[in-house]
Amino acid sequence: MKEKIFIIILNWNRADDTLACLKSLSSLDYFMLDPNVVVVDNGSTDNSIDRISKFEPHNFKLHLIKNNSNFGFAKGNNIGIRYALKNKADYVMILNNDTLVERKLLLNLVSVIKNDKKVGVVSPKIYFAKGFEFHKERYKKEDLGRVIWYAGGEIDWQNVMGINRGVDEVDCGQFDLVEETGFATGCCSLFASYVLEKVGLFDERYFMYFEDVDLSVRIKKAGFKVFYQPDGVVWHKVAQSSGIGSGLNDYFISRNRLLFGFAYASFRTKAALFKESVRLLFKGREWQKKGVVDFYLGKFGKGSWD
Repeated sequence: MKEKIFIIILNWNRADDTLACLKSLSSLDYFMLDPNVVVVDNGSTDNSIDRISKFEPHNFKLHLIKNNSNFGFAKGNNIGIRYALKNKADYVMILNNDTLVERKLLLNLVSVIKNDKKVGVVSPKIYFAKGFEFHKERYKKEDLGRVIWYAGGEIDWQNVMGINRGVDEVDCGQFDLVEETGFATGCCSLFASYVLEKVGLFDERYFMYFEDVDLSVRIKKAGFKVFYQPDGVVWHKVAQSSGIGSGLNDYFISRNRLLFGFAYASFRTKAALFKESVRLLFKGREWQKKGVVDFYLGKFGKGSWD
């Protein structure tokens, strides 16, 4: 009997990216799997729903869920995950809509969980899509498409940050071991359904940023493993607009670092976080200040972000 997999894709006013991702998923090898793709539209105000609903997959079932507003990354994906679990999914994969996938991705990820039932989640090697590198001038033409965005994740507990291992490096085989890692990235993560049912889903207080690191920590605390599989490959059109210094980045990183750090970090790190939050209140940028205030007011989810 084929095992059911549900791939959750979140869309918000980016039909072109989502349709390119769906086309890419049509090339996946689904051997011995029953594939379902769930597009969760997060309250798009363009013609996304109309365009996506007209997509005709030839090797997977397409499900479209329409939200009435933008619920953010955490809640938007949770809606898709709950739909998958309700429909008896054996595996659930979260996949950013601005990605393209390699044909053997799914089989390589599933194999990790099949080989060890204590593996709760696994993420693949992720490259920058060509033209979306942070430092385009740094690379030779033949390196494009092989510049690493994620090759496992490390949690910097001293600074309370999730760091993508290998970012900006050209892939020369330096991260080719299947191994445990610090966190699975929300860009692409395959979960065993029984783990999600035991541990829970993304914490919706985060809205966006840190929800993937938070869930990875909870998975480990529940006695499961977080793995990296280099033989599964994804290309990511990394967003440029929400980078360091943007209001969106300032707000959610400032607030959510405090939320994550006060939940899991050591007492010493919590003290340092508190001191930093006081400094940001007086000397931070506008949205950093708002993020700190909202944390102490308990204003989560979308919070003050407009």
